[in-house]
Amino acid sequence: MAKNILNRLFLMPAVILALLATPMGAYAASIDEKIDKYFAPFSDVFSKIVFYSIDIMGTKIPLVIVFLLVSSIITTFYFRWIGIWGFKHSLKQIFGKKKKEFNESHNSKCGEVSSFGALATALSGTVGLGNIASVAIAISIGGPGAMFWMCIGAIFGMALKFCEVTLSLKYRRFNADGSVSGGPMFYIAHGLTRKGLRWLGQPLALFFALMCIPGALSGGCMFQANQATKQIINITGGESSIFFVHSWLFGLIIAVLVGLVIVGGIKSIANVTSKVVPFMCGIYIAVSLIIIFANITHIPQAIMTIIEEAFFPKAVTGGIIGCIIIGMRRSIQSNEAGSGSAPIAYAAVKTKEPISQGFVSLMEPFFDTIVVCSMTAFVIIITGEYLNYREGITGVELTSAAFQSVISFFPYILAFIIILFAISTIISWSYYGQKAWGYIFGEGFKRTKIYQVIFCIFVVIGSSMNIQSVIDFTDATLLAMAVPNLIALFVLIKEIKNDLIEYCKKYDLICAMNKVWFKDEK
Repeated sequence: MAKNILNRLFLMPAVILALLATPMGAYAASIDEKIDKYFAPFSDVFSKIVFYSIDIMGTKIPLVIVFLLVSSIITTFYFRWIGIWGFKHSLKQIFGKKKKEFNESHNSKCGEVSSFGALATALSGTVGLGNIASVAIAISIGGPGAMFWMCIGAIFGMALKFCEVTLSLKYRRFNADGSVSGGPMFYIAHGLTRKGLRWLGQPLALFFALMCIPGALSGGCMFQANQATKQIINITGGESSIFFVHSWLFGLIIAVLVGLVIVGGIKSIANVTSKVVPFMCGIYIAVSLIIIFANITHIPQAIMTIIEEAFFPKAVTGGIIGCIIIGMRRSIQSNEAGSGSAPIAYAAVKTKEPISQGFVSLMEPFFDTIVVCSMTAFVIIITGEYLNYREGITGVELTSAAFQSVISFFPYILAFIIILFAISTIISWSYYGQKAWGYIFGEGFKRTKIYQVIFCIFVVIGSSMNIQSVIDFTDATLLAMAVPNLIALFVLIKEIKNDLIEYCKKYDLICAMNKVWFKDEK
C-alpha cells in the first residue's frame, strides 16, 4: 500500500508539471500543422504499404485483412470449431468453481490477476468507440447483412484468440519483483528460437514491439481522448463550452484519472476494469434493449432483413462478397483477434494451465462482437436509421440518431458511455504499450515511470489535436502487429494442438466433435 502511494506521488506531479509547461491550447493548431507537414509523408507511405489492397469482386480489400480472415478460418477448422464446443468450458473457467489444477491463485509465482480480471482488461481494450461508431458505418456501407457476417467473423476469431492467448501464457516471463511479462514479443522470440528460427523470431518480436508502442500512444490513447473530448464539448454547450477553448483541460482530467490507475500496474488496472467494464457494458446493453423492445413489432422484419441482406444484398459494391468482407472485417478489427494486443494482458493471469486461459479468451470475441457490436447494429437496423445515412456523417452521429428516436436525451447517455469506453480503452492500452516499451528498453522502475509520464502527456495532446495522419498511422500500426504475430502462431500451432489434446484428456473435455481427432493422435 505504501509503495503504491509513493508511486502515485512520484508520477502525478511529474505529469501535471510537464503538462503545465506546455500550453496545449495555445499551440495545438501549430502543432497540428507541423506534424501534418513532417509526419504525414511518412505516415502515408507506411499506410499504403500496410493497407496494400487487392480487388475482390469489385471491392478493394487490404491484403492484411485478407491475411487475418484466412488465418481465422484456418485455425477454426484446425481446432474443430473450438469457439463452439469450448464455449461451455470457457464459462466454467470464468464463473464456475475452479479446481486446484485450474487456478493456483495462492501461489504468487503463478501470476498477478484473476481470469476475470484479465478478461475485463482485454475487453476494456477492445470494447470501445469502434463498437459505437465503426459498426454504424459498416452497416451503412455493407447493409443490414453485414451484422450477420460480423457474428460469423467473431466465431472464427475465437480460434485465433485462443491460440495467441495460450502461447502468451506458455512463453511468459516471471520477473524478480513478482510481476509477469508476456505477449507476442516473448512467444515470437522464444517460440521461434526453440524451433531453430532465432534469426526470424528476434527481429519479428522487435518489430511487433515497435508497432505496439506507437499504436498504444496514438490509437489507444490520443484518438480515444480526442473523441471523448469532442463528446463532452457537444453536451456542455458546443463552441461556448470551456472545453472548446481549453480542450486540453478535459484531457488533463482524463490523464490524472488514468495515471492514478496505471501507476499501480496490472493489478490496479484489472481491479478497475473488473468494475468499469461490466458497468459500462451493462448500461449500453440495457439502453439498447429499451430501444429494441420499444420497436418490438419490427423485430421479425428486422431479422428477416438481416438474413436476406446477408445472402442477397441490394446495394453493396461487390454483392455478397462485399457484404461478407465488410462484416467480417469489422468483426476482426473490433475484437482484435490475431493482432496480439490482448494476450499481453492475459499473460498476467494466476494459473499454471495456459490452455485454461485460452478457453477463457473465447469469451472476448463473443462478448465484444456478438453481444455489444450486435446491439449497436440491431438498434440501427430496427429503427431504420441506416437508411438515412448521409455522406460525411460519422458513425457516432448515426448511432445517436437511432437511439434518440426513442430516448430524446440519449446524446447525454451516449456521451457518458463514450467517455467510459474511451477511458477504459486508454487504461488497457497503456499496459500493452508499457510491456512493449519494457521489452525494448527494459522494465526497471525508472524506465516504466518514464513511459507512464509520456503516455499521460499524450492523453492531453490527443484531447487538443485532430491529426488525420496520426489516425491513419494508428490503423496501420495496429494491423501491422498482426503480421509477426500470425507468422509465429502458425509456426507454433502444432504444439498448441498437442497441449490442447493433453489438457482435454486430463480434464475429460473430449466431446463428440473432437473425439476422433484425439483418438488419431499418438
